[in-house]
Amino acid sequence: MPFVNYVASTFSQLLIERFAPPSAGVYGLSNAREWIFVGETDNIKAALLAHLQAADRAVADRSPTGFTFEVCAPHARFARQDRLIQELAPVCNRSAPQTAPRH
Repeated sequence: MPFVNYVASTFSQLLIERFAPPSAGVYGLSNAREWIFVGETDNIKAALLAHLQAADRAVADRSPTGFTFEVCAPHARFARQDRLIQELAPVCNRSAPQTAPRH
């Protein structure tokens, strides 16, 4: 199952600050052509802001334009991330599925 209640937002500081919660969960980055990255974190907002500041060069090189997220219990987020990676096949998760920045 793709992201629950999927709503894509423009990948910008303003929209991350406005909509992304400082909660545990999973998130995805995309552009018009592909899913770029799916990650899990203790703090969705902080993880997205770190990606926005090009903390992960491989992700930044794919020029993400959108993000989405799903709040989930801390004990469930690793399994949820793995399921989303399997379903969406994000390009930056293909060689290292457990490389999400943790905050």
